[in-house]
Amino acid sequence: MFFHLRDLEVRPAPFKVEIPAGKIEFLDPKLRQGGALEASGKAELAVEALGEIRVKGHVKVVMECECDRCLEITKLPIDSDFELVYQPVEADHRGGEDRLLDDADAQMGFYEGEGLELNDVLREFVLLTLPMQRLCRENCVGICPVCGQNRNKQDCQCQTKAVDDRWSALKEVVLKNAKN
Repeated sequence: MFFHLRDLEVRPAPFKVEIPAGKIEFLDPKLRQGGALEASGKAELAVEALGEIRVKGHVKVVMECECDRCLEITKLPIDSDFELVYQPVEADHRGGEDRLLDDADAQMGFYEGEGLELNDVLREFVLLTLPMQRLCRENCVGICPVCGQNRNKQDCQCQTKAVDDRWSALKEVVLKNAKN
């Protein structure tokens, strides 16, 4: 669904969509939809003179990815309201790519052309909602660094002793002095 500026000048554009898995690319090959993405809400012009588009709504989807610790497939449900604001790229007249972003810019998205694609808005919201560290559960113990066993399924007997290689040269000096 595309929100065209000239249509939004007349009236807000309501939407209610169900997007099957695989229709939205999340730019991360390890991240995928676990089922249909349901979204409803409306897009409207926030400030007509600037072409600022505000998209409000609700998203419900289950995302699937590998756990960052044990690599097992984990489900991350999202069931949340959202509100995102976009300005046309041309409206960003304060400087080029090298200018510093302020807090207002951090909360703002940008679009090019005559409008905004709903799938792009939904992709952005889902990516912003997901946690930085994606875990199957909070107390996931992960994979053994020695044998590769998933320690959530079976406890291995490997000894994982932290070694600081920066001190290994001193250890050899001490051993040489002890022999002399």
